[in-house]
Amino acid sequence: MSKKKYVGVYSTTLKDGTPSFRASITYLGKHISLGSYSDIKEAANVYKDADKVLCDYNIDISSYKKTMSLPFDKFVTLINFRDKGMYISNPIYLEKKYFLYFLSPNKVLKFDIDDLFYYSSHKIMQRGSHLFVADYGSQISVPSRYGIKSYAVEGRDYFFANDDHNDFRYENIVILNRYRGVRQFTWRGFVRYKSVIHIKSNYVVGNYNTEAEAAIAYNKAADVLLKNGIKKNFQLNYIEDLSPSQYADLYLKVEISPSIYEIKP
Repeated sequence: MSKKKYVGVYSTTLKDGTPSFRASITYLGKHISLGSYSDIKEAANVYKDADKVLCDYNIDISSYKKTMSLPFDKFVTLINFRDKGMYISNPIYLEKKYFLYFLSPNKVLKFDIDDLFYYSSHKIMQRGSHLFVADYGSQISVPSRYGIKSYAVEGRDYFFANDDHNDFRYENIVILNRYRGVRQFTWRGFVRYKSVIHIKSNYVVGNYNTEAEAAIAYNKAADVLLKNGIKKNFQLNYIEDLSPSQYADLYLKVEISPSIYEIKP
């Protein structure tokens, strides 16, 4: 007796000889893989879910149910392709000037349309609260792409203008302090920058008129401490806006607290 055939399902075999079943569907002339499954009926149900999504415009992303066989990320991909006519393999839904990236039905990130190419080819992963992508063998933090450093503290070093922590559009991210050890503050109505370095506790390096000066003062303090025998892996600041000669001039001119020179191991 021949086995029952299912539409959109193809039998294959893994390298170890285990049977596997691939589900796929064709829409607007594009052949779309829906994944491989160990059970033929599951693969068939995935195809049925996909076919229903592509044919029924009343189904939107909020319609997804855990009882569906179709994986959620593929569900989002198909709805975007159906509605927008653009196939993107990652779970992205396009809007007019931005797009949504669905990590789950309840976790949605928002990005400017300028970032579409990057996130179309880089899958966002989440470990705890850490969002990252794999890029050239390294894990790249999503917030770091927008100037939010790993050591940054929300409210002190940056904030989201609309209070939405999942909205990574450029206009929504306000960076207050770009450099390690630099804190912005207001003194007599003027914005100034405090440089602080941590050993066993925080030491004030000094107060400065610009964040570049404060960042360089931090670097200078780290150099002094290392020369004095303090064994710590200080991560120095890189000031993109300055040429090497400009950096050197400021490094010589910037003054740091005398107490920094007195710190010993």
